[in-house]
Amino acid sequence: MAVRAVVFDVGETLIDETRVWSAWADRLGVPRLTFLAVLGAVIARGGDHRELFGLLRPDLDMAEELRRRAEASGDEDPDRVGRVDLYPDAEPCLAILHDGGFWLGIVGNQPSRTEALFRELESPVELVASSATWGVEKPDPRFFERLVAELGLPPAAVAYVGDRVDNDVRPAAAAGLVAVFIRRGPWAWIQAGRDDPVEADLVVSSLAELPGALAGLEAATGRAVTPPAPASSD
Repeated sequence: MAVRAVVFDVGETLIDETRVWSAWADRLGVPRLTFLAVLGAVIARGGDHRELFGLLRPDLDMAEELRRRAEASGDEDPDRVGRVDLYPDAEPCLAILHDGGFWLGIVGNQPSRTEALFRELESPVELVASSATWGVEKPDPRFFERLVAELGLPPAAVAYVGDRVDNDVRPAAAAGLVAVFIRRGPWAWIQAGRDDPVEADLVVSSLAELPGALAGLEAATGRAVTPPAPASSD
């Protein structure tokens, strides 16, 4: 089965979340190193990242804190990610893959508002969505079922790129997709370290490596990589 589409996770795959996490540390009055270390501990024990706030501020009313942050910053959505948060290799990778004929998708466990950023990118992306819009989060198998249904392709024709073993690599492989692990960000390093996840078809350390890794996929795994042919002009 030929790989025809490449779909990306968001956080720590396309987006560097350092600015957002650091802003929360500053707002809560917690040293950034402490905040990030506690986040790492939550990840290491398999917890949800939202547990971090309960550990550091058990009395925190998240809705009220979001309101105060918006008021203080003059931005109604201070956690909104923008183009400034994209990893430097994100847009060049999308452009190379698009020029190579691959269909592109961006879908992760994100609020619906995150979709707006990716709809504005220069490289055309066939599918932009989020867990909030779909009403289902990774690693639920229904997330990946919805993904391939939206693309209209069989699972083996879709490569899914993500930084988490638990939410990205393992469930994508189980759903029959080509699982691509990008080793960056805290989840990747804590969950896998220097070891390659056994479920991953490909492992890269940056998106700059991805086009070449896909090109070598057939030799490495026996899976063909054949971008879709251009649509007929007739």
